[in-house]
Amino acid sequence: MRGVCHWAFLLLCIAGPAASAQEWARKMFNTTSHNFGTVARGSKQEFAFEFTNIYKEEVHVASVRSSCGCTTPRVTNYTLKTYDKSKVIAVYNTSSFLGAKNATVTVVLDRPFPAEVQLLVSGYIRSDVVFHPGVVDFGSVVQGTAKQVTLNVSYAGRSDWEIVDVRSANRNLEVELQETERSLGRVGYKMLVTLKPGAPAGFIQEQLTIVTNDDGSRKVTLPVEGQVASPLTVSPASLFLGNLAPGETVKKRLVVRGNKPFKILNVKCDGEGFQFEPPSEERKELHFVSIEFKAGSKPGNVAQKIRIETYLGNGLTAECQATATVK
Repeated sequence: MRGVCHWAFLLLCIAGPAASAQEWARKMFNTTSHNFGTVARGSKQEFAFEFTNIYKEEVHVASVRSSCGCTTPRVTNYTLKTYDKSKVIAVYNTSSFLGAKNATVTVVLDRPFPAEVQLLVSGYIRSDVVFHPGVVDFGSVVQGTAKQVTLNVSYAGRSDWEIVDVRSANRNLEVELQETERSLGRVGYKMLVTLKPGAPAGFIQEQLTIVTNDDGSRKVTLPVEGQVASPLTVSPASLFLGNLAPGETVKKRLVVRGNKPFKILNVKCDGEGFQFEPPSEERKELHFVSIEFKAGSKPGNVAQKIRIETYLGNGLTAECQATATVK
């Protein structure tokens, strides 16, 4: 993380030129351009331009606008204190526009100084390829289970048009194609996309690359989204034990929740000073784990993982990061 900048504003004001005065704002953005590539008509296409307030002064976004109706921008957080993050979400309108479409998204800032940042969006929307629906949306999936989504691919043009491959960087995605139509220049496929049971917990933001036998633009992208929810959660996931004097003892409690009744087998921590009450023998959806921590004699920071072993699924384990400061 870059250090907090304070004198940058003063130096820019002394420098004077308008171009330089915009530079402080542009430095907050990870990237200022994105190419969606070749996409199908009606497909869901979004890109997040992330930015972070790296300054001591509070930053405020006054407005955001686009030079073209092919792109609709929105801001997730308008007011940013030091190190706060936000995103400008650029939504590519593939339903109403076709062909090569470019847009300039202008982010207008009014605090701490007036400035504008231009974000460039580009891409090509094909009219001959359509996905129904325009996104592979798995919704919420319980970890350890598989889920399949069906889409229809329609093409109008050549009768010999084919999908020759479907690629993804995510090994937990599997795709099966079934040809449903081929006549008079129209080709249809049923696409079965499966999320494998081994997918880790967390949000899914991926894309499929559909490779065709076209001579020119052979690849078309299709977004994949969803969330894999763990059947076992612990709250809080990060436990701060406090600022403690050497030898001081503190007691805390964790809440462990499952999607069905389960039993806790063991609670472990590799660090010294941790003690846990024996887990309940009862099978239930909600457990409370009592923790006692005694600070050591040496000052410093403590950071240890608490592992809660259960009899849920194939022996799922929940983890909590415990931290403390010994003064």
